[in-house]
Amino acid sequence: MTDKIIGILGGMGPEATADLFYMIIRATPVEKDQDHIETIIYSNSKVPDRTPAILGEGPSPVAEMVKVARKLEEAGADFLIIPCNTAHYFIDEVREAVGIPILHMIELTAKKIGNDFSQVKRAGLIATIGTIKSRIYSQSFDEVQVDILIPPNGLQLETMKAIYQHIKTGDLEGGKEILLRVADSIIQEGAQIIICGCTEVSLVLKNGDLPMPVVDPLQILTETAVKFAQERL
Repeated sequence: MTDKIIGILGGMGPEATADLFYMIIRATPVEKDQDHIETIIYSNSKVPDRTPAILGEGPSPVAEMVKVARKLEEAGADFLIIPCNTAHYFIDEVREAVGIPILHMIELTAKKIGNDFSQVKRAGLIATIGTIKSRIYSQSFDEVQVDILIPPNGLQLETMKAIYQHIKTGDLEGGKEILLRVADSIIQEGAQIIICGCTEVSLVLKNGDLPMPVVDPLQILTETAVKFAQERL
């Protein structure tokens, strides 16, 4: 049986794209190099920022995302994955432009939490303002009857600072320090679990860093992609 070829629609941001590829390598059961899944990566850092686009303050990323998706399809990818939470706001438009499936990271995360953490009714979300304003998490988590808690306004600005001024520029430790404070405030508000709702957050917050479980949608996407590629879904 031949594995499907994974296409990574990346560049949003580049380090999260590289991290996703490394996660796929680690998640694939192998005995030799040839057992790994064929993966095509297009890291397009020129995709316009998704948050300003959602807020009506910047250009749409759809054209660049569609360009990448089509090139990945032409190159032989059997399905696509996107290592960017906020980009999933535009996923339906990209899906319409290609003839191959695109896995939906946020829907997969909601189903995973609904199945594996059935006692959880309040999940804390650490994400960009664009992701929060888009309500893409709230919509998916409504399906599993889990309420989404977000940081108060002041700490949401701190979250954006951690993502854009620290993690995206390479200062992972500085970003992590801020996000630990943000997570603690959401836990105090009643969150039973913390979701890394931005791939930059996934780079620095790990399970074990907090007294509550930390769920990484990028890891869930990784595990699902490996199973889908190996036709074990």
